[in-house]
Amino acid sequence: MLATLRKISNRLFRLAINKKLQRRLTNHRMSVIASNCNGALILHDLKEAFRSPFVNLYLEPADFIRYLQNPRHYQQTEPVFEQTDKPYPVAKLDDIRLYFVHYHSEREAREKWLSRSTRIDWDNLFVMMTDRDGCTQQNIADFDALPYPNKVIFTHKAYPQFASAYHIRGFENQSEVGDLFEFSGWFGQKYYDQFDYVAWFNRNHG
Repeated sequence: MLATLRKISNRLFRLAINKKLQRRLTNHRMSVIASNCNGALILHDLKEAFRSPFVNLYLEPADFIRYLQNPRHYQQTEPVFEQTDKPYPVAKLDDIRLYFVHYHSEREAREKWLSRSTRIDWDNLFVMMTDRDGCTQQNIADFDALPYPNKVIFTHKAYPQFASAYHIRGFENQSEVGDLFEFSGWFGQKYYDQFDYVAWFNRNHG
């Protein structure tokens, strides 16, 4: 009963939160490249289109960083699907792997990857990584060194030595952050709301 009340409360409050976030947003052309689903779920809350293929998938930290070191090369590479024991499609993109966790078929994954790849706005790019899936402090350091003006990595503890690290409270006793799109209480707030992503997106829009 309590869990049901919490779910109802969060859903109702979230409707108002999302409308407020949508009103604040002025940059409506950004492309978000994210290591997992957080980027797409934030865009969904904002009712924004997906202007990158990084939707409903994840990459392991080292592969995500490798992609970011040479993104145009990888975007010109066709995904090659592998036979694995995963219940979802997995593809190689040259020397990195894409885990299409929320796709039902290789065909769907390929079509979405290719069609959304054409929408990337390289001049309005935002890069988002998450401290999970085996992420190490060296991965965080490597991400922090990447030459992107708009980048953030959500971490389970504070890393003041890294300018792009943003500590998400609530996971300090864990080895990584949990699902940041989950509600963190009763009033519609999600864990990733601790980071003001609307202000972050808006700084690329004068």
